[in-house]
Amino acid sequence: MRRLPIRPLAGAATIGVLTLTGCGTQTAGAPQGPETTTGERTVRAQQVMRLTEVHEQTGMTLLEGPVFDEDGKLLVVDVTAPAGEPKVLRVNVRKKTSRPVHTDARGAYTSAQISPHDGRIYLTDFAHGDIVSLAADGSDPRTFFSGEVDGSPMNPDDLAFDREGNLYLSDSRGMSEGEAKGRVVRIDREGKGATVLADGLASPNGISFDAAYRGLWFSELTQNRINYLLLDGKGGVASRHTAIRVDGGIAQTDSIAVDADGNLYQGLHGRPAMAVYDRYGERLATVEVPGRAAGGLESATNVAITPGGTKAYMTVSGPGGGYLYSFDALAKGIRQSNGG
Repeated sequence: MRRLPIRPLAGAATIGVLTLTGCGTQTAGAPQGPETTTGERTVRAQQVMRLTEVHEQTGMTLLEGPVFDEDGKLLVVDVTAPAGEPKVLRVNVRKKTSRPVHTDARGAYTSAQISPHDGRIYLTDFAHGDIVSLAADGSDPRTFFSGEVDGSPMNPDDLAFDREGNLYLSDSRGMSEGEAKGRVVRIDREGKGATVLADGLASPNGISFDAAYRGLWFSELTQNRINYLLLDGKGGVASRHTAIRVDGGIAQTDSIAVDADGNLYQGLHGRPAMAVYDRYGERLATVEVPGRAAGGLESATNVAITPGGTKAYMTVSGPGGGYLYSFDALAKGIRQSNGG
């Protein structure tokens, strides 16, 4: 996570200084697959393709929110794309091609998910506090939710759906002031009711259901920790505790995905790598971009694992551009492995 200067966008008011979340082939001679290190594996990811370059208007590119659609194409958002340039892209990972899906004059989209209720694409607009939905082909943009929750505006970062299509959001409110004002918010699938499930959080970022939908994993970026929120099955909370403390050094906890075995893939902002843990907090692996290729890359924000398969695609960004890298996940992909 960093404070990003966003210049005025065409047709939109000046946004000012925002705190946003991070939100070819493999280098010749680099080791293939996992290696054994001190108690955990190092998995070297392979470059799939460069998707974006640094935008002249915003001075950055930041890829996020990878999620597979029903046709097997990968949807990716570019958080800092200005008006007129693609803010949502659809990638054919087999052919290594991409095409624009959506742009608009003001959105700063930090995540994407597909609702199990209506099949639409849902985007979190960190800058304006909105949840926007699109038809599967990117048409018919609608504002699904906007406004305050419990008297306070939101800065929605990441998004997860339950089986019924209700939304669960990490709200990074208070981040720019450095105060623990963040929240986890539940919005019903009709967009009519919003409930705060947890508050007093330090820049909550990644959020994902566990493999059984019993509870939510969510990260706090400025505390480098992952919490577990056990749900009561009635839209409320049964308990909450700190589950994992991430030793990231200068890197911070970004987005989270969960595979079929319940393993957590924790993205890192400040390092082009991901930390992988089992559900009991044991660190199983570190997924990293090979050293030579990592030049100009600063963050591995998120990952999507092929549904029913183990090929994983992580979004990696920095001054060198926005890239997709692939690696073999530890278990098969499920809904929670896609954009959560």
